Amino acid sequence: MSLFQRFLTLWVALCIVAGVVLGQAVPGVFHALGAATLAQVNLPVAVLVWLMIVPMLLRIDLAALGQVGQHWRGIAATVGVNWLVKPFSMALLAWLFVGHLFRPLLPPGQIDGYIAGLILLAAAPCTAMVFVWSSLVGGEPHFTLSQVALNDSIMVVAFAPLVALLLGLSAIAVPWDTLLLSVGLYIVVPVAVAQLWRRALLARGGQAALGRALARLGPLSLVALLLTLVLLFGLQGEEIVRQPGVIALLAVPIVIQVYFNAGLAYWLDRRLGVAWCVAGPSALIGASNFFELAVATAISLFGFQSGAALATVVGVLVEVPVMLSVAALVRRSQGWYEAGRR
Repeated sequence: MSLFQRFLTLWVALCIVAGVVLGQAVPGVFHALGAATLAQVNLPVAVLVWLMIVPMLLRIDLAALGQVGQHWRGIAATVGVNWLVKPFSMALLAWLFVGHLFRPLLPPGQIDGYIAGLILLAAAPCTAMVFVWSSLVGGEPHFTLSQVALNDSIMVVAFAPLVALLLGLSAIAVPWDTLLLSVGLYIVVPVAVAQLWRRALLARGGQAALGRALARLGPLSLVALLLTLVLLFGLQGEEIVRQPGVIALLAVPIVIQVYFNAGLAYWLDRRLGVAWCVAGPSALIGASNFFELAVATAISLFGFQSGAALATVVGVLVEVPVMLSVAALVRRSQGWYEAGRR
């Protein structure tokens, strides 16, 4: 790892602080960036996500996707955790922590909203950022792309009924424009751009040209990740300063469910004999959340100033630093994983 990568945790911490400080110092700039949305999808964040994932998608040879069937055990473990465990474990944690343990410390009129927001956060797996997490653990890129595509397909038919079941609603207004735009922006278009770029590089200079391009673009992904942190924490800087206690309490069940679901997927993969290069992204996909969809759904159902919307925003703030810690744990546990894999 480069010196920059080795101290990534330090840069993340500095960017979080910088985001909160800048959000207070120049709120007008961040308000303007926050207002640049289309169907509740923030366009500056979308650009940064592109800068993160397109270099990673350049590594993918679509012709090799046919081989992903050999990783069916990893796919089964990830799908099971994403859709059969994660939403229900979050509902349980939200009921335990927000509904009972933390109830005396939270605004009484917002308890149900906080619980609803946490459930929305866990009801759909992440779409774009998992390419970043997979790259950080040396994950098998074809498995990652196939798993994300499968989750997106399941999400279209399962998100609304699942949320309706857990929230006790007879019907849920899914922001389909947000869902479809996110899939298009974060999956369809970047994959197409990366594949066209890959073909051009290979046609011009073969694998050597592709390798040189990947080496030059590598630092760009991490810089974009850090800028995303500055932007996200800057956008929510006022809220963090205004009610830090509420945000800290809501973060507790989110952090627990991330580590629980990542650990469960990782353990299942190990028991099933899945290769480590597949188990890493499997654990990370199993734990991550589609926060863009969660925020948009919370706003459309409960309103911008609701407790549900705030809970989903806390998920945005927690996502990157916590998932980076999970990626670090996966990397450091490779020896343990390989020693016990059947």
